[in-house]
Amino acid sequence: LEATWEALERSRIDPNSLHGSDTGVFFGVGGQEYGPRICDETEGFAGYLATGTTTGVASGRVSYTLGLEGPAVTVDTACSSSLVAVHLAIQSLRSGECGLAVVGGATVVCSPSILVGLGQHRAMAEDGRSKPFAAAADGFGVAEGAGVLVITTLSCARSLDYPVIALIRGSAVGQDGASDGLSAPSCSAQQKVIRRALANAGLGAGDVAVVEAHGTGTMVGDPIEARALQATYGAAHSAAS
Repeated sequence: LEATWEALERSRIDPNSLHGSDTGVFFGVGGQEYGPRICDETEGFAGYLATGTTTGVASGRVSYTLGLEGPAVTVDTACSSSLVAVHLAIQSLRSGECGLAVVGGATVVCSPSILVGLGQHRAMAEDGRSKPFAAAADGFGVAEGAGVLVITTLSCARSLDYPVIALIRGSAVGQDGASDGLSAPSCSAQQKVIRRALANAGLGAGDVAVVEAHGTGTMVGDPIEARALQATYGAAHSAAS
């Protein structure tokens, strides 16, 4: 709620002015253990726990508080949750389902349980620091934080004098499908989704100057991702140079 309010103010939008509008809310939220389990509640607060810890309420509460009547969607696709939320918001804007969208996500580490499990899979760095694409890579480190974007069409932003900090040309979503393991990525699947994103944006691989990678810092995932990036972007930039 706080991050959304600040994002709207930074966009020169009075949050209270959106009441009754078709503004959409798209948040990435993973599995979490915030608060006690509802079944353990004994003091008559189960109803509040249900609406306070259900992941779908993360987006619904913002819509409720601001009176927004566009889509309210909570997305869980693990590490890509917030990016997929951006993709869905773009689709909603392009289809006319909403005219403005609040998009974001948060990571709060409330319990060590999932980290213990990931550590047993050798996915957690012993020193807590991610070392992506490095020989010393031994897993990733976890950080906490929240981020919210306000997105709309470029024509709408210009007509209403919103500050434009970036233009999203296109996006795509895919899945690794069958690979060496449930947590292991697929090089061919990653190549496909990169090429779909480029096609959706009307760009060629040579038009891209900077790539932000997943870069988990794991011995399994990083080499696969590096090969996918080399296969999609490498040839174009080698020819250009």
